[in-house]
Amino acid sequence: MSDCLWIEKYRPKTLDDYIGNDHIKEKVKIYLEHNDIPGIILYSGPGQGKTTLAKIIVNALNCDYLYINASDENGIDTVRNKIKNFASTVGFSDIKIIILDEADFLSTNALAALRNTIEAFSAHTRFIFTCNYIEKIIPPILSRLQAFDVQPPSKGIVAKHVLGILEKENVKFDKKDLASIVNTHYPDIRKIIQTCELQTINGVLTLDAQALLVTDSLQKIFDEIANYKNKTNTILTNIRQIIADNRIRTFEGMFRFLYDKLDTLNIDDMKKAMIIVSIAEYQYKDNFATDHEINIVAMFIEILNILKQ
Repeated sequence: MSDCLWIEKYRPKTLDDYIGNDHIKEKVKIYLEHNDIPGIILYSGPGQGKTTLAKIIVNALNCDYLYINASDENGIDTVRNKIKNFASTVGFSDIKIIILDEADFLSTNALAALRNTIEAFSAHTRFIFTCNYIEKIIPPILSRLQAFDVQPPSKGIVAKHVLGILEKENVKFDKKDLASIVNTHYPDIRKIIQTCELQTINGVLTLDAQALLVTDSLQKIFDEIANYKNKTNTILTNIRQIIADNRIRTFEGMFRFLYDKLDTLNIDDMKKAMIIVSIAEYQYKDNFATDHEINIVAMFIEILNILKQ
């Protein structure tokens, strides 16, 4: 059933199929030649190939491996029972590998317990951590792992990759529609592929008006903020309307987008610094918020207050 989903059907199975991050691939090739790896941590934003690379590594090695999604199993019991039991038992291969996917969801106690576990079974067991926020991994763990920053391929490479999938699926498409999807969801490759599949009906990639609206929603929101001097009373209402029109439910990309665009605002460094602190604070809160929209609107209110000072 999973092969019916494009994201699984076309997930790279070998290092040669994996797109981008040539510097990491060269390192990994050396590891594979020796049929061994150090403990590593792969970090980047969502949908940029961390889990895919981890699975490529274990599939290429002669090893036994255990996969754990730490967003579901993030407590100390997982370390004490599942991880330690797997690491301590006799395996059928020379090494064992434990993949801790989304390791930034691990509890503080679980991370603390892993410190000794990584060292105690280092003779035959390796760990691969993946995470979106490496700063959530405690320093003692980071010192035991080699960190790789998984960078997304360029938009052009991603578009070419997705175009290949559409051709293999015999999907007819307009290049403008494909560009729209890539521009909207880049650098989340997983989201781009999923959107293409969802928008394909009877063998034709067809974007409805609603899907097209999403394309420049981040820019539209930023434009409202950038015009804070000219729109003193309607900015907040306009931003909320953009969110509603585009049916935006997650805001991970908004924080980085605002941070990257901040230098285009004609404001002094002190205000920029205050806005960066605000972005960081609300990005952190977003991980725990019950309603992400309320959290992001609260951030916009704070940013507008800073700009008007």
